[in-house]
Amino acid sequence: MNTLKVGDKVPDFTVPDQDGNNVSLADYKGKKLIVFFYPKASTPGCTAEACNLRDNYEVLQEQGYSLLGVSADSQKRQTNFKNKNEFPFPLLADENKEVINAFGVWGLKKFMGKEYDGIHRKTFIVDGDGIVTRVIDKVKTKDHAAQLLES
Repeated sequence: MNTLKVGDKVPDFTVPDQDGNNVSLADYKGKKLIVFFYPKASTPGCTAEACNLRDNYEVLQEQGYSLLGVSADSQKRQTNFKNKNEFPFPLLADENKEVINAFGVWGLKKFMGKEYDGIHRKTFIVDGDGIVTRVIDKVKTKDHAAQLLES
């Protein structure tokens, strides 16, 4: 797993969101972007994390941030997740793992003694030039916005 680090340029990507609209890194040129990766839509930890970002969305926007949620779930699953929780930001249905691999968040995980490949819960802050300015490895799902807002 070759995870992007602070100072790395994010490779351009184009992946459909929950509604099938193509979303590219280029769409966010000149904007600060928060890209948060979560293992699976509608699971307790992922729901807590995304709802915390939803509840603090206005504050994040006031700080100049756009948000993108990414997992390998299907468009249908992402649509259900977004609609059920009324998320104001797009969720990318990265079924081919284009963005997941570009950021390097796919790899070996351990859960209850079992090892398997999956998405590591990580968040990246990207500047308007597509450069990673911050990486949060230890995401606090219930208080993630506070982590993003601390400098």
